[in-house]
Amino acid sequence: MIERIASNLGRNDEEPNIELAILLCKTKDTEGIKEIVQGLRDKKTQVANDCIKVLYEIGERNPELIAEYVFEFIQLLKSKNNRLVWGGMTALLKIVYLKPEEIYNDLDTDIKAYENGSVITVDNAISVFAGICKANEGYEKIVFKYILKHLATCRPREVAQHSERAFVCVNKNNSKEFLDVLLKRKESLTDAQIKRGNKLIKKIELEQHNS
Repeated sequence: MIERIASNLGRNDEEPNIELAILLCKTKDTEGIKEIVQGLRDKKTQVANDCIKVLYEIGERNPELIAEYVFEFIQLLKSKNNRLVWGGMTALLKIVYLKPEEIYNDLDTDIKAYENGSVITVDNAISVFAGICKANEGYEKIVFKYILKHLATCRPREVAQHSERAFVCVNKNNSKEFLDVLLKRKESLTDAQIKRGNKLIKKIELEQHNS
């Protein structure tokens, strides 16, 4: 299967990688997927980059097919290749509901990648953190504070989007803290950003009223 990735076809676009992901999902070719995972360690940067693209595109369509490679994706978070870092975080996002324990157990690695990562890495890290929180009350007690800290300190333009990403793990026990952070950030937001954030605020207030 490795011969079908974009760089091995002499292509600079992602279409061959997406097509390969679709094929591997359709055929559920576990050996082919394993070959692509092995390509993550290829000395050629573009080969590794293509392989992570194939893998998280598979995860988008059928996360069960890549879930067993959770540790490989976690290791990518330590890479010096930024494409593999944010690609690894993207792959983890696709399987966080299947492998929350494994991802939580390497929380230090997840957090370091979040702290030092690119915009895409941070975006997906917030969703990964939310998935971990949603999976287990014990995990939530540890990880939710990172989400709150991020929402309290991130750039104004990120508040609404990242609040939406984190909202999946908001519940009756933590909604007040979440709401407090959003209300405090409203002062620094534009009208459009406030409107977007207000949708979440209204949802929380309604749920609090009904509980």
